[in-house]
Amino acid sequence: MAQLNTILEMIITLNPATLLDVGVGFGKYGFLSREYLELWDGREKYYEWKRRIDGIEAFEGYLTPVHRYVYDNIYIGNALEVLPALTQTYDLILLIDVIEHLEYTKGRHIIDLCRRAGRHIILSTPKDIGTQKTAFENPYEEHKFQWEKRHFEEFPDRYFAFDDYSIICYLGGKAKEFSIMRRNRRLGKFLPFVIPIAKKLKCLARRKFP
Repeated sequence: MAQLNTILEMIITLNPATLLDVGVGFGKYGFLSREYLELWDGREKYYEWKRRIDGIEAFEGYLTPVHRYVYDNIYIGNALEVLPALTQTYDLILLIDVIEHLEYTKGRHIIDLCRRAGRHIILSTPKDIGTQKTAFENPYEEHKFQWEKRHFEEFPDRYFAFDDYSIICYLGGKAKEFSIMRRNRRLGKFLPFVIPIAKKLKCLARRKFP
């Protein structure tokens, strides 16, 4: 839950015209992306979607009429097989709480496939996956590999957003911009204290001492 605000803020900042949600699950990121990318732009007509939001889901039992309303297309199947067959490329691909369900080599491969199909990638994975077996009659729910930040070191265009519970990693050409935004935000927290001190120092510098 804690990662929702951070990921949604990144999605809004990237402002994609096309988005692919890999492992849609309950559909919350598709739903929130549709709302904040579509309905907050000052439009007057509610139903005229201007962006393409697609999804991939391996377990068809999760899909509901809500998914069909939110997503333009949902590709049913293993993402490792679906991604190479896609002809569409995307401005942004979401890989949220997916890679921990795969062995390392397959998780690494799915990241590579996403990088080929998308300009920007946002992925997250729990810092502690614990022990999770199959759930809700879905065999894909089992946790298989604990990812750490060191596993992403080979990607030069990476940015890690702060989160207590998840590794949130952005991969793409905006990594430096996200880093600058975070630095400026941190500076902003100290400005109320820094400015008065700076003014005091300036006044002291102007004083003449005998």
